[in-house]
Amino acid sequence: MKQKRFFILIVLFLVFYTSQNIFAATINETTKLPTIYGKAAITVDVATGEIIYAKNVDKQMYPASTTKLMTALLLAENRKKTDIIKYTKSAKSQPADSLNVNFHSIGIDETMTGDDVMDGLAMYSANDAAYMIADNISGNSTNFMKMMNDKAAKLKMTGTHFVTPNGLHRSDHYTTPYDMSILARVSFLNTWVKESMGKKQNTLLTSKGTKFKIENSNKLLGIDGCIGGKTGYTSKAGRCLVAFYTRNGREVMGVVMGSVMDASDTYVFNDMKKIIDYSYSLRSTVLHASNSVIKTEILKCKPLVFFGPEKTINAPVVAKEDISYYNNEANKKELQENINLTNINISSITGKKSIGTLTLNEKGKAKIYKLYSTVSMGTLVKNVMPTYFMVAGIFVLFVIIFRVSTININKKKRRRKF
Repeated sequence: MKQKRFFILIVLFLVFYTSQNIFAATINETTKLPTIYGKAAITVDVATGEIIYAKNVDKQMYPASTTKLMTALLLAENRKKTDIIKYTKSAKSQPADSLNVNFHSIGIDETMTGDDVMDGLAMYSANDAAYMIADNISGNSTNFMKMMNDKAAKLKMTGTHFVTPNGLHRSDHYTTPYDMSILARVSFLNTWVKESMGKKQNTLLTSKGTKFKIENSNKLLGIDGCIGGKTGYTSKAGRCLVAFYTRNGREVMGVVMGSVMDASDTYVFNDMKKIIDYSYSLRSTVLHASNSVIKTEILKCKPLVFFGPEKTINAPVVAKEDISYYNNEANKKELQENINLTNINISSITGKKSIGTLTLNEKGKAKIYKLYSTVSMGTLVKNVMPTYFMVAGIFVLFVIIFRVSTININKKKRRRKF
């Protein structure tokens, strides 16, 4: 009987131990930093701009056709869907992955609508469509290069220099994953660019009636919440990909650069899936939990507000929400807390009003939290009551002196009458 009980206990222990290990493995697998083939990558929360995942985000890389997000953005900002775009000589001279080369010969001065040109650019990644846009908007690709770099500077893409509108390799045509994430996010927030990136297929039409049926080059589109993106490849850049996702009402975007181009073209898409899944599962790291003491400040205030002596009070400072950030190599490098206390008075130091802010600086993002003092009424009374008693005593003394003086004056007046 004892042996049987002992056996049962051993079995229960093994079951419990195994289940705990399985649970721990699941947790670790969910939060473990993903291993990818891409040399550099980043994911960003579209709504907040916060970096969630980071790998070599400031590394200078060749962007290949992800460059076309800038070209698409400039088209959207300078033309309408119904505008007529001419096919140009420089567009005609572009190599493969062009509408003119891969589908049907297009004559110089044939035209397409802005909407069809955008789809050719964003969906099919047509190299000639990029030069159509450059020539029609700015006159030539040299002028357009200036427009691209001016826009990059405006967006604070400090590690970027563009040369070509389609991203074909030039040694001085480069960006970083972080800069590309800025461009991608701004492009995605443009309704026309976003709409075009999200189409699976479309039929384009030229003014001579030539039709091209194109499909989106983003293999992830429509899978697991992927709602758009832009592919890219050159032998120097490797495989590149920008992708946008929405899951449970939250939008996250990713950039992978310098991945592997294999025969079945799967590596970069697998890389993206890994970092996106990781980003949705990751929880932010809490630096200071809500209502926990961040620090104790020595505050000075005047109990009588406008006059009287200052009192020194040791005040615990808290935030009424979690102060948190995503723990990655980019954020950790630039993480900094700055406390600014500006509203110090009797009302605020008892927690009724904010006494200032804590600014949490991350990579490219500053989050501001309101701070409150949690000085108890008991502590406050203990510190300020002596002042009140002193002032009250002075006031009473003044009243007594005034009263005595008044009585003496009245007596003197009465004596004079007699």
